[in-house]
Amino acid sequence: MLLKNKLHITHQIELASTEEKMSKQKAKQLFDSNDIKKVQIGKFSGLCFIHSYLFDAIYDFAGKTREVNISKGDFRFAPLMYLKQSLEHIDTMAQSNFDEIIQKYVEMNIAHPFREGNGRATRIWLDLILKKEIRQVIDWNMVDKDDYLSAMQRSVVKDIEIKFLLKEALTNKIDDRALFIKGIDISYYYEGYSEFKTQEL
Repeated sequence: MLLKNKLHITHQIELASTEEKMSKQKAKQLFDSNDIKKVQIGKFSGLCFIHSYLFDAIYDFAGKTREVNISKGDFRFAPLMYLKQSLEHIDTMAQSNFDEIIQKYVEMNIAHPFREGNGRATRIWLDLILKKEIRQVIDWNMVDKDDYLSAMQRSVVKDIEIKFLLKEALTNKIDDRALFIKGIDISYYYEGYSEFKTQEL
């Protein structure tokens, strides 16, 4: 289904290409401008800030909680009627060590609060929590796409697999621009976007 957009694009492929290009430019700007320091770490409001920053030029719903039920494959994300309570609960979850942070990340993925762009925004959000709390981030280049997607799918029942996968990819290079930019490209690749390299935009 083609999402209604501010650019009045009516073709799916054109919209996907434009969305990738514009939001990758914004992701790079988020880092280079230091606007990333405005994010409330570990809070839903911080995730809204990231999502709005990436997608506001494209979608009216950027940074706003979805108003429809959504699913991927045969998995339904948090039902609309429970979404507000779910997000309030996630805000109160502990985030003092790696295991707690990944549990919080998994819960946010199940909530899937936005109409589109959840994964890409939430991976930035996750790295910011890791950076603040344990002084590490994930080198997403070390995380295989298929392994990640299947581990995230199973994390709804058991999060041991995604914890193992992400722990293996931790790095101390928390302020490395090249790592952040490459991480954006990998994050988008997970979602099927690989037309543009962020560094070249």
